[in-house]
Amino acid sequence: MLTLPPEAATKLETEKNIWVASIRPDGRPHLAPVWFAWHAGKLYICTGPGSVKARNISQNPRVALALEDGSHPVSCEGIAAPAPAPGSAEMAKVAVIFLNKYDWDISSEEQYTQLLEVTPTKWLTW
Repeated sequence: MLTLPPEAATKLETEKNIWVASIRPDGRPHLAPVWFAWHAGKLYICTGPGSVKARNISQNPRVALALEDGSHPVSCEGIAAPAPAPGSAEMAKVAVIFLNKYDWDISSEEQYTQLLEVTPTKWLTW
């Protein structure tokens, strides 16, 4: 796990939105805000399986993410992949984070059913 300043980790636990940049097959970027969970050094986002994000990530798993605060930025580059099985203990913890943070039960979600796990490869903070 990469080292992250404590104040940046706190922001990841409390901020509501994060911007996700993915790459379209033709090389154009795609940028979208999403809700997210921060757990055990990884970021988790839910998306629709047919969404632009999901299609892009299935072709190229490299992503960049950034919190909304431009004065004290927290952003990262990482690799996105389908999250482990929903029944695992770790994914149960992630589901609780979404429930507590957004009052959103991702296990009963009907539209944003694809949970993606982003493993950061580089952090940028200042």
